[in-house]
Amino acid sequence: MSARTVVILAVLGIGLPGPTPIHAQQTPATNPLDAVPDKMPFDIPYGTPISLEHAEAAIAATVAEAKKHDWKLNVAVVDSGGNLVAFQRMDGAQLASIQISEHKARTAVTFRRETKAFESAIQQSNYHYVMTLDGVIASRGGIPLVQGGRLIGAIGCSGGTGSQDEVACKVGAATIK
Repeated sequence: MSARTVVILAVLGIGLPGPTPIHAQQTPATNPLDAVPDKMPFDIPYGTPISLEHAEAAIAATVAEAKKHDWKLNVAVVDSGGNLVAFQRMDGAQLASIQISEHKARTAVTFRRETKAFESAIQQSNYHYVMTLDGVIASRGGIPLVQGGRLIGAIGCSGGTGSQDEVACKVGAATIK
């Protein structure tokens, strides 16, 4: 076989006739879904349900932040069992976002994580199976409310972009110590 033929076959990725060369065995790529963490992620214990007073304070802080930016939001706070405790619809906030704000809050409390985690799982990690989980909303704006290391509820905002909803909700969540 000519040297030119050998070069052409190599460029095309075609093996040369004759004995098969020995290659080191490659380790298959690991799937992050197969990794087994040492500790349970998002293992925040549930606590005493949020009081109406704390829920209203979180909503007031969220609405104040939204007003600074002229964002028209719906804001919902649920307790540690996912039950609605308080809700406010700002003037001009879109009607569809009423249920969405509640859904974000319920998702954050029942899954014990920010709803942004689901958005990221789908958009950045291609974990599309997340869309099959009951009760998930994969959009930013659902934030767990943790007091003394225990989950007492969650706040959900809807009506703006996901990032606007998230910024406003985090201000409300910060009222919980």
